[in-house]
Amino acid sequence: MAATAMCTVQLGSALTVPLFGQLGALGTAGLRLGWAGLILLVAIRPRPRDFTPRDLLACMLLGLVTAGMMVFFMQAIARLPLGTASALEFLGPLTVSLFGPRKGRLVWAAAAATGVVLLTEPWHGGADPLGVGSALLAAGCWAAYILLTQRVGDRVTGLKGLAVSMPVAAVVGLAIAAPDLADRITWSPLWTMLALAVLSPVIPFALEFLALRHLTTSAFGTLMSLEPAIALMVGLLVLGQRPGTAATLGLVLVVVASVGATRAGVRPPASSQEAPVSRHEPGRESVRRDQVSSNVAS
Repeated sequence: MAATAMCTVQLGSALTVPLFGQLGALGTAGLRLGWAGLILLVAIRPRPRDFTPRDLLACMLLGLVTAGMMVFFMQAIARLPLGTASALEFLGPLTVSLFGPRKGRLVWAAAAATGVVLLTEPWHGGADPLGVGSALLAAGCWAAYILLTQRVGDRVTGLKGLAVSMPVAAVVGLAIAAPDLADRITWSPLWTMLALAVLSPVIPFALEFLALRHLTTSAFGTLMSLEPAIALMVGLLVLGQRPGTAATLGLVLVVVASVGATRAGVRPPASSQEAPVSRHEPGRESVRRDQVSSNVAS
């Protein structure tokens, strides 16, 4: 699920690039978030009674970091080469991967970090301070996104948490993109962005929600190192960009690290974890008490 999510993200990005000249990078990001928030809100229709106050707050925070992750990265690639920005942004998931189970985590994280550096070759680009700062902020948002996504996914049934977080991200993203969109928006790109929003972020974010119910955050963070490799393959197949020796070695390293982290980072079965919050089973606790009482009596 995580690998499929990364593929759809990269495909969505490739199909979105032609719209940058028409809508601007921030305008494109804002419209994608706006349509995604509307789609999930209408399709899933979350209700306030499905959430505890703390879970609702977590969903809202997830929406804020989701918007920040996209907006800050757009700002970074406007000022830095894509390879440099990608390498800096990956510091977020890499940091998360360092705080998992001790077994093999440093080995897989080091392999993934080395592979990403070889893939992106950041030494070829300049270092604009504002661009570097934006990329680091995007990295922080990405780390928070991974942690909050797992927290919300564990506590809220289905995709209801995503149906709350994405509208929040949509409001924030559209508010930031409004100046760029004011004089550029027309009906044609508006409907095009609706289709692209389904491809990314609706499908990948939903898959990541589900994936994080089966993987530890550390394994998921390392697994995200596959994304630059997927981007490299998209560039080869779609844009005809052939990777050099360093990029090929980097691709091998991130694949090995991702496989190793995934095998070592499977979460316990759902039955051994805290059950998701549900407000639709008022009799469950009383049934359990009755069962305990009958067992004691026997």
